[in-house]
Amino acid sequence: MPKKSIKVAVNPSVFNWLRESAGWTVEDVSKRLKTSVEIIEGFESGKREPTLRQLRELSQAFKRPLAAFLLSKPKKEKPSPKDYRMLPDKVDIFEKKTIAVLRKARSLQEIGRDLSRNIDYQTKPKVERVKTTDNPEKVAEKYRKIFGLSEEKQKEFKTSYGFFKYLRDVLGDMNILVFQFSMPVKDARGFVLVDASPNIIVVSTKDSIEARLFSLMHEFAHILLGESVIDLPDIQVTTGDKIELWCNDFSSSFLLPPEISKTLFESKQGVLTHTKMLNTFSRRYKVSKAMILFNMFKLKYITKTDYEEVLERYKPRDILVEKKKEKKGGGMPSDKRCLSEVGTKFVSIVANNYDRDYITYTDALNYLSIKSKNFDKVLAKARK
Repeated sequence: MPKKSIKVAVNPSVFNWLRESAGWTVEDVSKRLKTSVEIIEGFESGKREPTLRQLRELSQAFKRPLAAFLLSKPKKEKPSPKDYRMLPDKVDIFEKKTIAVLRKARSLQEIGRDLSRNIDYQTKPKVERVKTTDNPEKVAEKYRKIFGLSEEKQKEFKTSYGFFKYLRDVLGDMNILVFQFSMPVKDARGFVLVDASPNIIVVSTKDSIEARLFSLMHEFAHILLGESVIDLPDIQVTTGDKIELWCNDFSSSFLLPPEISKTLFESKQGVLTHTKMLNTFSRRYKVSKAMILFNMFKLKYITKTDYEEVLERYKPRDILVEKKKEKKGGGMPSDKRCLSEVGTKFVSIVANNYDRDYITYTDALNYLSIKSKNFDKVLAKARK
């Protein structure tokens, strides 16, 4: 005899809130539960009750704890970052994966704040706010000095990954946490949360590392401007919103300052856009060829036509890289994935709380989204 399904009383407004806040339509839910739209509408009107099995399925789909369905009323959540993506018909409309990352970042921000207070860590960002009337090149020059980033030091990094890690660690010291999560790059390449401390930067791992470097400093520029935003940092955009253009100018000037660019370009005029030369520049300074081309255009070493034509050469590979993960090889080890996603600063905050018995071993594993077998590895690598 088949087991009887256990029905669960759920506040219809809570069910509706959980569905909509996860970016799911009634049709999406009906397909996931393999039932009719009328039954889902019944859940939201209060005429029907979902089964425990159905709620468990939706808990996984919405990336919410099962207990969320038992709330007496919808939970008030902070608003989404201001949408600067400039996508027609998609203002404040995000893909499910992007919504999940936004929610996860909010959760990690709150965890980071609470755990930092436990161990007397400061969370207020060590930055001075700026305005778009400030010269982005001058602001970038100032922050290169604060970051301890000389031309020689930049060239010493073996890879763009090493450069990214350095910048991320400095930002951590400035009480800005940097997370890397998978988001569809056509939906969002990055976002920042500045309405609470610590401030948060999130960039998409679906981008190439060079594109992530540009997004990282573009989003840092938004922190300097003091506004929570979600956007699609794109170096090839040369007209449009003045705030996005300011952040582009800051990022490109920070990663490859005008004085360095001029010296570089002056010595190679005539062959600037040759593939071999762009490869050399990119390897030397660990930045994308697209950004190098942008600097050439901005400093009037090439025309807009030249810029756009050469840019097309790299667009599929260097501008919008959405890599398909290969199934062979098993992917990145869990300990490395943890450090890549949340960074050494966040891991150290969790570890210090665990060492001082402010949180349990289980709490630490949950905050880092790892299994017990990887805990010691993650802590050892974070402390190097």
